Amino acid sequence: MALQQTNEQRKHVIPTDRTCPFDPDPEYRRLREEEPISPIEFVLAPGRKDGWLVTRHEDVRAIMADPRFSHRNELLAQVISPRFELEKYEPQPAAPGSFVLMDAPEHTRYRRLLTGFCTVRKIQEYEPTLAGIIDGVLDEMAGLEPPVDLLPVFVQKVVYRSLHSVLGVPEEDIAALDEHFTVITRLDYTLEEFVHHSTVLNEALARMVKGLFEQPGDKLLGKLVKTGELTEEEVANIAWIAIGGSLDTTPNMLGLGTFALLEHPDQLKKIRENPELMDRAVEELLRYLTISHMGASRVALEDVEVGGTLIEAGQTVVLSLPAANRDPDHFEDPESFDVTRRSRRHVAFGFGIHQCLGQHLARATLRIGFQKLFDRFPDLRLAAAPEEIPLRDKAMHYGVYELPVTWG
Repeated sequence: MALQQTNEQRKHVIPTDRTCPFDPDPEYRRLREEEPISPIEFVLAPGRKDGWLVTRHEDVRAIMADPRFSHRNELLAQVISPRFELEKYEPQPAAPGSFVLMDAPEHTRYRRLLTGFCTVRKIQEYEPTLAGIIDGVLDEMAGLEPPVDLLPVFVQKVVYRSLHSVLGVPEEDIAALDEHFTVITRLDYTLEEFVHHSTVLNEALARMVKGLFEQPGDKLLGKLVKTGELTEEEVANIAWIAIGGSLDTTPNMLGLGTFALLEHPDQLKKIRENPELMDRAVEELLRYLTISHMGASRVALEDVEVGGTLIEAGQTVVLSLPAANRDPDHFEDPESFDVTRRSRRHVAFGFGIHQCLGQHLARATLRIGFQKLFDRFPDLRLAAAPEEIPLRDKAMHYGVYELPVTWG
């Protein structure tokens, strides 16, 4: 097959215009069928080399598993166009501890320190504690007069208390950290907002980590300190990744997933009648909703052919996880939400060496959270019209800003 180099074609932006709260931009379907590797223009890019948007499941997984593609911060193009102008764009190597923006061997070193805390077995051992946290939150929710916004009374409380329980983040600090992360993960922040919230976040995490070096405790971050292999700066940057990732993913899946289940009563009924379906339901929700609607990025370290297209060394590729998870070549009837589906090999958590370390905890939180929520409130229902639910369509991770519900 002859290699195609089509940079002279019209360039696309990342599609984010949803016509349904649970479906990605319909433009992805056209691109996947007609231009599965399509040229994309970056406003800010090292060396000003434009790149590609990848939408097919097979190509997305292949790139994520290919060591010829890098995730190093200093090489990646800026995917999101800022709302402000920069005089000069010179991305720097990732700071010590920011392992998600590194390649091996640096990435391997940090991930090795963390992997032992995130195994399936470790999360299974934690599940009784997690279940107790969720029961306690539901007890408090049951004492409220409906209607309520499910996010602050259930979703956020579960995640905040779990973060405290697993990582050792002081519970009284988490809400403030969440506020700052919420701003800098928007797509429309101003320069002033970014500088302020990033600065306050860095200062707060530095103070927290300094305290851990004095009294490590027995939670994950304290155990990292006890290894003696990490500096305060490294632990602070690992904490940024762990806390920010937790606050920007699992809450959105809990909120949006509840919305989706309430809007698909036939599927919710199947789970209620067959609780053993909950594991499949969680995987299907991860596939169907794919909240990382901006996708993932990699940069080619050398010229690479993917799907008959030549990707040049130095070009960034944006891997559309929502498009890949709706690929009909891999998932039968992918536009339908089916809790009985075996949603194997979805890429909601990524793939390859950068696959999400927190995926097992996220799965457990979703499985136990949904099960207990609908067991405790079997007549839970929306307290607003579906079209009135405010959506996080201008943020790095998709979800809802509010979810008014009622019962009784």
